[in-house]
Amino acid sequence: MSLNDTYLHGNSSFSCASPSVEGYRYFGVLLGCVVTVVGTVGNVLTVLAFATDTHLRTRFNVLIVNLAVADILYCTILQPVSVDSYLHLRWRGGATWCQMFGLLLFLSNSVSIITLCLIAASRYLVVAHRTTRAARLLLSPHGVAMLVASSWALGLASFGPLWPVYVFAPQVCTCSFHRTKGRPYTTVLLFFYFFLGLGFVGLFYFLIYHKVHIAAMALLKYRPSRRSSRKKRTEAEGTDGDDSGIGVGTTGTQSSEISDQTVETNNSKNPMNEYPGTTPATTSSTQQTTCPIKEASNGAKQSQVPAPILTQATGPSSTPGEDSEFKRVTRMCFTVFLCFVGCFVPFLLLNIADKNNRAPQVLHMFCANMTWLNSCINPLLYAAMNRQFNQAYRDLLSKAASPLRHLWRRQ
Repeated sequence: MSLNDTYLHGNSSFSCASPSVEGYRYFGVLLGCVVTVVGTVGNVLTVLAFATDTHLRTRFNVLIVNLAVADILYCTILQPVSVDSYLHLRWRGGATWCQMFGLLLFLSNSVSIITLCLIAASRYLVVAHRTTRAARLLLSPHGVAMLVASSWALGLASFGPLWPVYVFAPQVCTCSFHRTKGRPYTTVLLFFYFFLGLGFVGLFYFLIYHKVHIAAMALLKYRPSRRSSRKKRTEAEGTDGDDSGIGVGTTGTQSSEISDQTVETNNSKNPMNEYPGTTPATTSSTQQTTCPIKEASNGAKQSQVPAPILTQATGPSSTPGEDSEFKRVTRMCFTVFLCFVGCFVPFLLLNIADKNNRAPQVLHMFCANMTWLNSCINPLLYAAMNRQFNQAYRDLLSKAASPLRHLWRRQ
């Protein structure tokens, strides 16, 4: 029986040995070791940073932690087993552990995809529908907890029924579901998760970009009219004017004002003030709602000019600093999504194009190896693109290295 036949009909010997991969397996072993170490340390640091740093303990970051837990499952349990299979070019765990491995593998991947969808959807709700009752319910503490639990329940319910068809796949030297026995259910699952699910993630980020772009353009149009109104007002009042828009000798013509009562009311009505960025500190920021401006032709008349739409787009209590933070966090999440897609696209396209398994085994193994990277790359992105995660990682590593430094000094 050829290698292609064993991939289609199962492999009772659990062997993936082939002259074409004798040398390549060491690359797979080395890459697997790197993924295991970097992924385990990085994702554990992410969870510890969330647990120890109050600035990171937000509802949005609960989804980041859920993604990290799914990656920990893969890096600490599944990846070392894959390294062992590559090193010996055979599965040494038996049929039952092979089935368990396959289930945990697809559970980890499905939870990652569901969490990416939830992250993208939550960012969009903050931009477009933050004040709606449904958004407040979903983004509340209980709502986020239910979303996290549902991601694991849905993943287990989706791939649990495939338990009887998880077999050893020699083309990739690991355990997966049977390529033909699971159809059409497996085809529907892969389409639902990898094409429809990831497609929705991309759609949400496109809608976020479109919404923020329109708001930014509206803000640019608003600024000149605001300056013109200030100039007219200062000329009518006989003052020299200044950048703040407050005339000399006047007390009630601020360029933008909001009472303490309004701030308190908005903060109490909106439990999700911490959600736009990653810091709860943004909840205490003041907001711009209306701009009462005195008309030059009528000293008693005031016109209400809408506040910058960009502020409204990122939340009713946002400030320019919060808008910038929101954009940075959204950019980081979008980068995580792109990296996930980049890791899986080669493997998916190869399996679609090579239905008859005629492609070289080493190509299948290389594309499968690229999917490993998605479990270890996220903490690197957090450290590079988020100052708070970066600082939290530094603090944790410094504390962990402190005993070693004391020991070194004693010597």
